Amino acid sequence: MAEKVYKFLNDNPVARWTALLLLALAMFCSYIFMDILSPIKDLMQETRGWDSTAFGTMQGSEVFLNVFVFFLIFAGIILDKMGVRFTAVLSAAVMLVGACIKWYAVSESFMGSGLEAWFTNNLNYIPGFDELGVSPFYRGMPASAKLAACGFMIFGCGCEMAGITVSRGIVKWFKGREMALAMGSEMALARLGVATCMIFSPFFAKLGGKVDVSRSVAFGVVLLCIALIMTIVYFFMDKKLDEQTGEEEEKDDPFKVSDIGKILSDGGFWIVALLCVLYYSAIFPFQKYAVNMLQCNLSLTLPEAGSFWAGSNVTLIQYFIMLLVAAAGFASNFQKKKSNQYMLLCVSVIALIVYCYMGYMRQSAESIFAVFPLLAVLITPILGNYLDHKGKGASMLVLGSILLIACHLTFAFVLPAFKGNDLGGVIVAYVTILVLGASFSLVPAALWPSVPKLVDAKVIGSAYALIFWIQNIGLWLFPLLIGKVLDKTNPGVTDPTAFNYTAPLVMLACLGLAALILGLILKVVDKKKGLGLELPNITAE
Repeated sequence: MAEKVYKFLNDNPVARWTALLLLALAMFCSYIFMDILSPIKDLMQETRGWDSTAFGTMQGSEVFLNVFVFFLIFAGIILDKMGVRFTAVLSAAVMLVGACIKWYAVSESFMGSGLEAWFTNNLNYIPGFDELGVSPFYRGMPASAKLAACGFMIFGCGCEMAGITVSRGIVKWFKGREMALAMGSEMALARLGVATCMIFSPFFAKLGGKVDVSRSVAFGVVLLCIALIMTIVYFFMDKKLDEQTGEEEEKDDPFKVSDIGKILSDGGFWIVALLCVLYYSAIFPFQKYAVNMLQCNLSLTLPEAGSFWAGSNVTLIQYFIMLLVAAAGFASNFQKKKSNQYMLLCVSVIALIVYCYMGYMRQSAESIFAVFPLLAVLITPILGNYLDHKGKGASMLVLGSILLIACHLTFAFVLPAFKGNDLGGVIVAYVTILVLGASFSLVPAALWPSVPKLVDAKVIGSAYALIFWIQNIGLWLFPLLIGKVLDKTNPGVTDPTAFNYTAPLVMLACLGLAALILGLILKVVDKKKGLGLELPNITAE
């Protein structure tokens, strides 16, 4: 049989999915570093003196430059002018630089250094930003948290640039094909980074019986080196595609500032952008506190020292089982034979049950929350495939908002009622976390493929940049707000596992309610103006 000849590289399914894999692996590594300190919030308070306000301020600093220096807007312009491949490598390099700074900030070498003294005595007042109440630092903030915030700002510039670059790259390689499936698959793999972080960050911090939080950050730095390599390989693939098509994005369609005005004047764009900021603000900031929230609401008793469940080997075994859950569930979506599909689904479900049992036996809040992306990995390709062939994107956004509200209210009121009930509390936590992860799948699978339907192809990069910029306002504000609300509603609490999380969780549920209202409005606008958000993405087979 003659080998099929493809006109362009992206016509070849193997080539375009390889390009997607390279981009997804880079995002996988960035997702790990993004939340590298989240599962060890208690250790940061014990070893570095970071209270909830310091922790939240540092976490929110990730997007500070993107929001207040408008770096994301410039990133969108760079993307439109320079193209996907250049911006992908640049974003990976910027992430790595910021990560190295953050690693030094939490290392033993920084403690007692002249640089620590300088950060202690400076950056306590930032003219303009302090008056507006948006300063990334404050008087009394630990020096290590200040320097870590500086590094995290730089990392955040690269990370958010990478986010819009990956979205643009997928549009470039998959437009007119299985675009929602590709975007959903990329997010499914990237979200495994969250689970990896939750499992391995505490593992490295406690390795050898001595707590050292810098080891966790160093683990993330190594992975970002790998991410840089992935983007360099993608660079050459993308270059070959452009050579075949003869396209030069920056010359064929030069960027114009007036294009931003066209985007901002579109009502449908604004609804999608606001929906994005509300929904993501209820998820990503929550991830940064989720492990500590579970520590505060579950009755966890550490296993006996020297036992199998207290050893380091169980961490590796549990992670392997987690990968089996994700791989089998993900692969089941691509089986043509129903028997193979059901077999892989059974393997995934059985492995998930085993994983949950091991998390319960370990009495580990980190490994319990690590199930967050697992159901998402299973259903995101299903949702993406459905959107590609059937549509209903706006309806999925509404459903995602309803699930989000239910989950946060369950964490706020139902989970605390099980305090003291060892097994019952863990079961409620597992179910709610899995549903929350499933809810999170609905948004990227439905939201991001909708953007090309709203704006011209030549300004897609700028459109994604504007959405990410608006989203980043929430990602800056809410980690900080959660930290402040925790300290205000828990006066005098010094035990990092004794906080009452009801108020922050209700606040996040309100974001979900606002997102639900906007989702319903979007359905009405889509029907009235014919935006095509409920229509399938695939236009030709």
